[in-house]
Amino acid sequence: MMKNKLVVFLVAGALLLLTPLIAQYFGNAWVRIIDIALLYVLLALGLNIVVGYAGLLDLGYIAFYAVGAYLFGLLASPHLADHFAAVRAMFPYGMHTPLWFVIPLALAVAGTAGVILGAPTLKLRGDYLAIVTLGFGEIIRVFLNNLDAPVNITNGPKGISQIDSIKFFGLDLGRTLDLGFISLPSVTLYYYLFLSMVIVSVIICYRLERSRIGRAWMAIREDEIAAKAMGINTRNMKLLAFGMGASFGGVAGSMFGAFQGFISPESFSLQESIMVVAMVVLGGIGHIPGVIVGALLLAALPEVLRYVAGPLQEMSGGRLDSAILRQLLIALAMIAIMLARPRGLWPSPEHGKAAPPPSGGVQPVPAK
Repeated sequence: MMKNKLVVFLVAGALLLLTPLIAQYFGNAWVRIIDIALLYVLLALGLNIVVGYAGLLDLGYIAFYAVGAYLFGLLASPHLADHFAAVRAMFPYGMHTPLWFVIPLALAVAGTAGVILGAPTLKLRGDYLAIVTLGFGEIIRVFLNNLDAPVNITNGPKGISQIDSIKFFGLDLGRTLDLGFISLPSVTLYYYLFLSMVIVSVIICYRLERSRIGRAWMAIREDEIAAKAMGINTRNMKLLAFGMGASFGGVAGSMFGAFQGFISPESFSLQESIMVVAMVVLGGIGHIPGVIVGALLLAALPEVLRYVAGPLQEMSGGRLDSAILRQLLIALAMIAIMLARPRGLWPSPEHGKAAPPPSGGVQPVPAK
């Protein structure tokens, strides 16, 4: 049995390592789609802590993604030096903060933002919690869109450009790496970085799920009153879930800023929040493999459907907008999947089912 698992892991690892090398022969655009899908996997894993483990519906999760992205954008671009004389005096060539400093800072800042969001919403549940978190996400986006006056902090709707690529150990992921026998473009290098971060995140989520904290979250999800009666500090556990989930979003956001080289408030709209929630629900709430499958499917599906929406637009004589048609096809695909698999594509195993009656011995007497 152990040998079979080892073989499966080795084959899966080899396929993951070869995937970008195969995809780049069909164009770097396909590798870029996979990169974005891996970033969504990071987001979905973080949201799964809040929604899947603790049972707290969060519709403003994309705000933490924005916090991480803008934090990296401000600390790794010439924006602050161009608009603030004090910063320009200390950093005349702009701030180019290294990766090892930005990622822990993004994790801490986003986690703190998650706790700040969770603190006033501890007594809310269900739809009421969803409405409050939705408002929080929109507040962050509006702030980012308007913090260009009277002091230009975020550059408003124009966004922040010239963001540094990720550099570590002398390797610049923004440039092609020539190994002699093969060239690895920037998107392929980012793929391996994002893949390693997804693997680390899966291990963290797996350990959390089987820890005392994870069991406490699931107890709150099933019955908060019973969990409180059993001595679980529901207040602290909820705050911890918000903070832990938000930290994943902050790290993913910083990676997004470095990968894109440009960020603007348009990248963090309500539609993105709803899409991440749909990834968790579609894949299977609370089940790590299902969440990964849902994130990969919904992140790649819009890009793949570009090649379907174009011909359909031509068939209609240009009367149908390809972007709207693509959204329609995505919605129809999601409806079809949820009708066929109501619990998600890969739901968690069901627990608590009644055991089958024994084959021998005393049979239970039916109640009269």
